[in-house]
Amino acid sequence: MITAALEQADNRFELLVQSVTDYAIYMLDPDGIVISWNAGARRFKGYAANEIIGQHFSRFYTPEDQATGIPALALYTAEHDGRFEAEGWRVRKDGSQFWANVVIDPIRTPDGQLLGFAKVTRDLTERRAAQEALRESEERFRMLVQSVTDYAIYMIDPVGTVTSWNAGAERAKGYCAQEIIGQNFALFYSEEDRLAGLPSRALHMAQREGRFESEGWRIRKDGSRFWANAVIDPIRAPDGRLMGFAKITRDLTERREAQRALDEARDAIFQTQKMDAIGKLTGGVAHDFNNLLAVIVGSLDLARRRLANGGDIARYLDNAMTAADRGATLTQRMLAFARKQELKLQSVDCVALVQGMAELLRTTLGASALIETRFPLALQTAYADPAQLELALLNLAVNARDAMPEGGRIVIDAAEIAVSAGERPDLAEGRYVRLCVTDNGEGMDAATIERAREPFFTTKGVGKGTGLGLSMVHGFAQQCGGSLTIASQPGLGTTVALWLPVAQDDSASPFPAEDAQPLAGQDAPLVILAVDDDNLVLTNTAGMLEELGHTVFQASSAPDALRLLEQGMVDLVVTDHAMPGMTGAQLADAIEQLHPDLPVIIITGFAELPPHASRRPRLDKPFRQAELARTVAAVRHGMGGGTYSDRPDSILPPC
Repeated sequence: MITAALEQADNRFELLVQSVTDYAIYMLDPDGIVISWNAGARRFKGYAANEIIGQHFSRFYTPEDQATGIPALALYTAEHDGRFEAEGWRVRKDGSQFWANVVIDPIRTPDGQLLGFAKVTRDLTERRAAQEALRESEERFRMLVQSVTDYAIYMIDPVGTVTSWNAGAERAKGYCAQEIIGQNFALFYSEEDRLAGLPSRALHMAQREGRFESEGWRIRKDGSRFWANAVIDPIRAPDGRLMGFAKITRDLTERREAQRALDEARDAIFQTQKMDAIGKLTGGVAHDFNNLLAVIVGSLDLARRRLANGGDIARYLDNAMTAADRGATLTQRMLAFARKQELKLQSVDCVALVQGMAELLRTTLGASALIETRFPLALQTAYADPAQLELALLNLAVNARDAMPEGGRIVIDAAEIAVSAGERPDLAEGRYVRLCVTDNGEGMDAATIERAREPFFTTKGVGKGTGLGLSMVHGFAQQCGGSLTIASQPGLGTTVALWLPVAQDDSASPFPAEDAQPLAGQDAPLVILAVDDDNLVLTNTAGMLEELGHTVFQASSAPDALRLLEQGMVDLVVTDHAMPGMTGAQLADAIEQLHPDLPVIIITGFAELPPHASRRPRLDKPFRQAELARTVAAVRHGMGGGTYSDRPDSILPPC
């Protein structure tokens, strides 16, 4: 029974071993002769059992291993150490090699006598190939990273310790790998950045956001600084655990210096162009104003001489006034070109405006130009300053007439155009009223069109134009939120289009219309304090007010005006804006704090005032007595018609 059971167990064990195909399992006698062979051994090595049993197992080794006695050493080690394990190349029946893991265990009788060896072999060729491929890939990647010299590429652990270093890092920062591996990467930051906690903040941001990028100064080994772009990316294990960070740094010092040099060159070019423009502007202004001043000075000189002899001086005074008016117009054109004039924007019926200009256009242009208008049956109102729009159209019409020396036809037409987003670089998305002035005159070439908007550029010849007409219209259009375009060809005429935004339903003038007021006499006189740092202007302003019947006190500065107001009250303050120390707007603010009900008129020779000052009455230089009278009357009516000087104690003491 027992013997049968043992035989049955041996058979089952034999069946088990023979069924294993992933391992070569066979026995050797004490001398290394193969005495058993399983299916796995046949599969790996290619020998059938009858081909290999009785053969020495050394035939599975390479000639090199056989020559160095590896098979005998394996058996010796297994016998004396109880086990032998190794990996290496083994040889199949067909001579091909495979990478094998080999384990040899001694087989002994219960009394310790060596019966032979159990040898288990596993074919690891595919796994080794995969490992080798991975190793080669890693080696190629390492070589790639090490070969990069324009970028510092290295790894840091989760707390910022440098764990790898490439040639680019050594080139950029000056440290070799042995000097820096094991050091904290904060070493590359400046002292102020370290004190501010920038290195740790960079790691925290990279871990939290998945990436951190910045530019700033970094420190080399020799202490010098370089401008760097740095990118930090977290490195995580498949389970999401943070293993460290990859840091890539590039030295941008040369590029930054080149960009700075380029910016400086651009600034220098811009400064040169600006000075050139200022030179042209100054020369043009000087030429035109010298002409006007020559008329004014000459006329006044002749008037003084004629007056001494009792002659009639009216003609010379008219000449001087005409020249002064032209100077005021020239100033307005310059402000329009610079987009510094104050516009009274409101809804404008362009059709009605042009029709209302009919007589002005006929008298200005003369009989040589035939004017034709072409308007649609319905046209939206434009958002513009009506007075400035009239001046702009008049300028364009005069230019059109001058382009037709032999006479011709001028067409003024209008249309409503929708402009989509991005369609026009000079216009925002929206609807516009396009007013065109077209002539059939000489036309312009491309070079002339390019320069047509420049200040003081003119093709009319010396003394025949200021060159500010188109630049004024261009500045006016842009201030309204529109644009000006020119289409022309030599010999075929010119079309100048003025694009103005369509007015919204609630568009209205922020300024009340000026009602015509009498120069003097209908209302009681006021006590007025006039303030101006220019004595000539102050004398003229005071003289105009006194001619209107008002009592006028004078102050040459804002502090003087405040001191006078401490001594008594007045009905009205008329002050210049551009004064040293304290401007007219600042004086008005101070008066408002001390005397909230005392009105202040601000006179300015420049267009712009502080935003909060725009709510106060203003008068633009140069002005005539009638304009001054209307402004004072408007302020009086805003006061309800009364005067502070009705109280006897409100009159200032004589000064």
